[in-house]
Amino acid sequence: MSSNTNMSPNTGNDFDLKAIIQSYSKHWIWFVLSILTALILGYIFIRYSVPKYSATAKIQIIEEKNSSPQLNLFKDLDFLGAGKNKVEDEIEILNSRSNFIDVVIDLNLNLKIIEIGNIKDSQVYQEQPFKVNFIASDSIIYRSGATFMVDLSSENSFGFQEIVEGEPLSDFKNYAFGNKISTKAIGDIVLLPNPEHIARGKGRLFKISLVPVTAVAQAYKKGTVITQSKEYSNILNLSLNDASAQEAKKILDRLIYVYNNNAIEDKKALADNTSNFINDRISSIYDNLSSIDQSAQDFKTERGLTDIASQANINMNVGAANQQELQKMSTQLEIANSMKDYVDEQDSYEVLPSNIGLADASIASTTAKYNQLVLERKRLLKSSNEKNPIIVNLDQQIDGLRNSMKSSLSGMTNSLNLQVNNLSSQMAVMNSRIYSSPKNERALRDITRQQQTKEQLYLYLLQKREESQITFASASPKSKVIDYAYNPSSMPVSPKKPIIYLASMIFGFLVPFSFIYLKGILDSKIHNKIGLEKLIKNIPVLAEIPKLTKNQVKMVGVNDRSVLGESLRILRTNLDYLLKSKGDGGKKNVVLVTSSVPGEGKTFVSSNLTMILANTGKRILLLGADIRNPKLYTFYGGESASSNKRDVGIGLTEYLYDKTVTVKSITNEQFVNENKVDVIYSGKIPPNPTELLMSSRMSELIEEVRDSYDYIILDSAPILAVTDTLLISEYADQILYVVKADSTDKKVLEYPMKLKEEGKLKNLAFVVNAVKNSDLGYGGKYGYGYYGEPEKKWWQFMKN
Repeated sequence: MSSNTNMSPNTGNDFDLKAIIQSYSKHWIWFVLSILTALILGYIFIRYSVPKYSATAKIQIIEEKNSSPQLNLFKDLDFLGAGKNKVEDEIEILNSRSNFIDVVIDLNLNLKIIEIGNIKDSQVYQEQPFKVNFIASDSIIYRSGATFMVDLSSENSFGFQEIVEGEPLSDFKNYAFGNKISTKAIGDIVLLPNPEHIARGKGRLFKISLVPVTAVAQAYKKGTVITQSKEYSNILNLSLNDASAQEAKKILDRLIYVYNNNAIEDKKALADNTSNFINDRISSIYDNLSSIDQSAQDFKTERGLTDIASQANINMNVGAANQQELQKMSTQLEIANSMKDYVDEQDSYEVLPSNIGLADASIASTTAKYNQLVLERKRLLKSSNEKNPIIVNLDQQIDGLRNSMKSSLSGMTNSLNLQVNNLSSQMAVMNSRIYSSPKNERALRDITRQQQTKEQLYLYLLQKREESQITFASASPKSKVIDYAYNPSSMPVSPKKPIIYLASMIFGFLVPFSFIYLKGILDSKIHNKIGLEKLIKNIPVLAEIPKLTKNQVKMVGVNDRSVLGESLRILRTNLDYLLKSKGDGGKKNVVLVTSSVPGEGKTFVSSNLTMILANTGKRILLLGADIRNPKLYTFYGGESASSNKRDVGIGLTEYLYDKTVTVKSITNEQFVNENKVDVIYSGKIPPNPTELLMSSRMSELIEEVRDSYDYIILDSAPILAVTDTLLISEYADQILYVVKADSTDKKVLEYPMKLKEEGKLKNLAFVVNAVKNSDLGYGGKYGYGYYGEPEKKWWQFMKN
């Protein structure tokens, strides 16, 4: 017999689906109550939760490479971006913290006016009864947090209270609208009435909550979801859930506006800076070009020269290539020197002109990176200061890039100087042939060469200035709005009633289910006949005795139709069948009643078994064989018993000890519930009970009374407590082992089973005592209620 066998149907060795279902269905009332309670809690949660509404918008990211052909000429200035912007990067920019800070500031979202309710507080969005104006600067307001209580006593005055760290700073003070109110957290504030809605708020209590802008921006940033419409699509879907449907739409629309406006401002800032740089260079080059033109005019006037270029056609053809290269290098050198001077003179964090014609790609890339960091720095300064660690880090990166650019420009000018010098040397060789002509022609050519160089640079910068102005005027946003923010549904997206009710039902079902399941797993007790039969297999269980309340009679009477009476009749019938089946000769009428430990009801069973047998008119002898701790006197005390019910005269102990005592002298005739039975009490508690039970007098007693009575019931001691029962079990024709429901542990039954296998307990049968009505097995379900007490209502079974 396995010691780990569990009586619970869902943990037994044999899978019994019906038993599993019954183990839960008999507690159906708890499932119903639990589900109803969970549904009520779900309703309360829905009733007092703040509903949230969904707002959705849709935009398309404009790819710069799809710009119109008229704007393609600006690509060399990198005004419109180099190639396709990754949609993922644009999502990060759109969902950036700085953008949400601008949204919070623009919509004043860091200031909340909350109406205090009896159970639930609600924020007032549209119909605010008053407006709050702060005297302090915006930078202080944006960083501060404060809480105030306002009691609108009338349309002209109100009660005001400041809350500091969750506690009122003082009692309510009355103020008139428009007066300054001094506060500890934020300085002076002024409350102004909203004429359209002040009447609605009269007599109500409001809370003014000022939250730092960064905290509010972070909350909306976390709640805003931006996703691509498809994997490779440039269309983005924006969604936000908020307690106000209108507020959610405003936030999304403003976010799109801030995103596009920042992109336009970045482009305009870059174009403005480039245009300013070009204007400065044009002014400087114009002065140099005018000076050179004047020098050429003066030279020709002084020497009376006209067009003398034809005189050097042959030499010009030979040196044309060198001259062209020299002009190119000179132009690059001039631009590089100008860029170097501009970088050296700049002492603030301003964007640099990008790609003004330098052939060095590394300088163009460094300039673009530098401008990107400067623009990011300016954007962050809108909501922070220069001591911010992020801005300090950007300053370090910008300074590093500026130093790198200076180094690159210095290297480039040195290289260009070497190339110009080299080309000049080559030109000197060619000019030595050309200048074999008069010195006038040679001097004029020098002036012409300078004039051409400055003129080319001047025309180039004029072209770039016009392009920059066109770009400034035509700066476009990064995105196109496909759908402005709207509410897909007028119903709130949370709390979701069907899901909450479904979850409540599941939770309400799981609570009792889990409790019953865990109770079944941890349960190690016997509960009824069915469970005991699964445990002991081939040993018969004769009956199960119902559990009695304190008000019920504990002794069965004549014609008793109670559940107790019917269960005892079943025990009597099954016991008769077992005794009559022993057809090996002789009278088989000795029944020994025992149990594992005291308190399991063996005396109760033996006493009631005696009474139910007596109802048939048979002669019955009840023998108290428990001489260590007798309990039989509690059921059969007799009228002669004194206040000490153990004093019922001589009994079994005196008979075993004194050979002069006869059976007749210890036999007491009792009339209980109109039934006559003979009772032999245990007698006084001896010092040597085991030796007395081992004496031959015990055998003589059993043999003497066996023929005189139809049934002899032995109320013996618990088998686990002492060995007395084993000593007298050899006289018994049938052993009834009493098991108490909800009390006897399954492991305890290993001991009587082992004794049976060893042959020490023969003719063993079980009786389950104190079974709850809800746990009664076959007889309880199909027989007891028919003849017994009226069927209880469902609320009466809840007591069990």
